[in-house]
Amino acid sequence: MTRWGGALLDRLELRGDERVMDAGCGSGRVTEQLLERLPNGRVVALDGSAAMIVAARRRLARFGDRVEYVVADLGRPLPLSGRVDAILSTATFHWVPDHDALFENLAAALRPGGQLVAQFGGAGNIDSIRAVLATLGDGWLGPAHFETPEATTARLERAGFRDIEVWRHPEPTEFEPGEPFETYLATVVLGAHLDRLPADERQGFVRAVADRLPGPRIDYVRLNVVATLDR
Repeated sequence: MTRWGGALLDRLELRGDERVMDAGCGSGRVTEQLLERLPNGRVVALDGSAAMIVAARRRLARFGDRVEYVVADLGRPLPLSGRVDAILSTATFHWVPDHDALFENLAAALRPGGQLVAQFGGAGNIDSIRAVLATLGDGWLGPAHFETPEATTARLERAGFRDIEVWRHPEPTEFEPGEPFETYLATVVLGAHLDRLPADERQGFVRAVADRLPGPRIDYVRLNVVATLDR
């Protein structure tokens, strides 16, 4: 995730004195890189998880009052004081159920002419894992949804964005087999599934998913967005 975030940062056009939102900051790893590119700027570190914001506060403490911390749901109007100059987001938007509301809320938080740069799971993301999940338990595929470039472009246009670029690219990722791969599946991919299970069934579920995959490889597909607000 940190590597993806670093590539996204290169797409932001920054002078170094802007106020930028990291939408879905998690523990603050990418936010840290963003702050280093804003020596005279500020960052709004926003996440839907209060626990992630606590972790981000620890990681970013050295930046002092240049960071504003916000716990908020991207699917609802965002509780910000004033608009931001740009929005960055890594591996977050596929967790938001309503993308029409998502882009409307981002547009409301962004100044006219401000840039949105994001990357998240796109159509085809983790298809091999989802095929396995369909054969286990009640077949639930999880809360995430993975959109197409066409649908995302249309939503961005309706929300008031222009100069829109949306594209997909594959990002297959290999892991060390056995426990390292199972740990990654449990903590990053299957968390919502494990939350539905009794504690004593979780390890077996993760192992069942890992055993049914062709190998310790995740077929990530990323959806990239670069757009400018026109209102």
